[in-house]
Amino acid sequence: MTTLATTPRHRPGLALGVLAGALALDLSGMAVLNASLPSVGARFGLADTSLQWVMTAYSVTFAGFLLVGGRLADVFGRRRVFEVGVALFTVAAVAGALAPDGAVLLGARAVQGIGAALSGPAALALLTEVFPAGPERSRALGVYAAVGAASFSGGMLLGGVLTEFLGWRSVLWFSVALGVIVLAVTRAGLPDGAGRRGPLDMAGAISGTLGLALLVVGVSWGGEWAWAVIGAAVVFLVLFVVRERRTADPLLPLSLFRLSSVRLATTAAFLQYTASVGIVFFAPLYLQGMLGYSPVESGLALVPMSLTVFLTATFATGRLLTKYSPRTLMVTGLILIGAGTALWMTTPPHGNYVLHVMPGLVISGLGQGLNFPAMTTAGLTGVPPHQHAVAGAVNVVAQQIGSSAGVAALVLVAATGDNRLGGYHLAYLAAAIACAIGAAALAMVRRP
Repeated sequence: MTTLATTPRHRPGLALGVLAGALALDLSGMAVLNASLPSVGARFGLADTSLQWVMTAYSVTFAGFLLVGGRLADVFGRRRVFEVGVALFTVAAVAGALAPDGAVLLGARAVQGIGAALSGPAALALLTEVFPAGPERSRALGVYAAVGAASFSGGMLLGGVLTEFLGWRSVLWFSVALGVIVLAVTRAGLPDGAGRRGPLDMAGAISGTLGLALLVVGVSWGGEWAWAVIGAAVVFLVLFVVRERRTADPLLPLSLFRLSSVRLATTAAFLQYTASVGIVFFAPLYLQGMLGYSPVESGLALVPMSLTVFLTATFATGRLLTKYSPRTLMVTGLILIGAGTALWMTTPPHGNYVLHVMPGLVISGLGQGLNFPAMTTAGLTGVPPHQHAVAGAVNVVAQQIGSSAGVAALVLVAATGDNRLGGYHLAYLAAAIACAIGAAALAMVRRP
């Protein structure tokens, strides 16, 4: 293999701004159209069963192509793949904003997901190149993770405000503007990014992408065909693992999972996104359906969680990572996320926001602000630098599976309740128990 040269840069602040902006673009893209779905459905005459694919199309391709994106970045150079991903996302957002019908919008959303899958792993690997290991990297990871952890719920709020005052197409035009800004300053702020020429393992790429994509489709789809789709996903994922074990240049080096830090980070990522996205999923149903909030009001109601995540990760977690191990912060974070989720079990049919809603959001936000930077750090600990992009992709895949399969499991739990609110409470209980068990498991793992 030939290692491609990198170009040194001395603008770490600008680099961090570029990378954090791209992360906000990717993660807010999952949620930013959520508040616009009724308007989109009315404009194109889409039934609810079709309308959900405005969200799912993005999630499917984002999750499915992440491992491919990580490998491409490690092989061809991080900045090059990063730029291609952001450009593809931005062009697809233009197509979505101009979409004449629902089919074009769904296609544009799917291409946006591919763009995010290309830029995301490359961005994380570039961050480790720009900032050397130690306190400087810990602080940078804190800011980067703060933006990432706050982007999902922040995207929901932004989408609601833009839709109410400017219409649903303005949501996509905002993504276009942010994408153009990121691209405009990329070369001024980022190094070339090391690349190692080698084969791409197309057989692994096809089986892995199909397996992950079908898994997200299956858990998002529901209905009588869901298990058939999930079964097909399992078959492709098994073929993927067999292929990766046998090839000399795997898309996903399975040796990564021999590192306890990677295993712990993957577990923490799955649990955080199951619980936090679970709250974001059920919160509008409770706030709008039972407390009579408007879409914008329900979005504003989630601001304390986003703000707490941002402040904790930006001003506290980076410093704490210089004193405590990532595992300690992941365990603490999961306990707080579980506790905050459990507090939502106290929500009554006619609850008070300050007493019943906000405390759980703030406590969960504290946990997310601790866990996200810690799991990001742990996911790269011990990983060879030339595999940082694919290791980052593994962590994001775990997040995506948590936000899709994990939340789908919570929805199934909620369906077993005696009534709607009782079902929500069962889902909160299940998420809280999962976080507690995960925290205990992480605490008991032997130090490497």
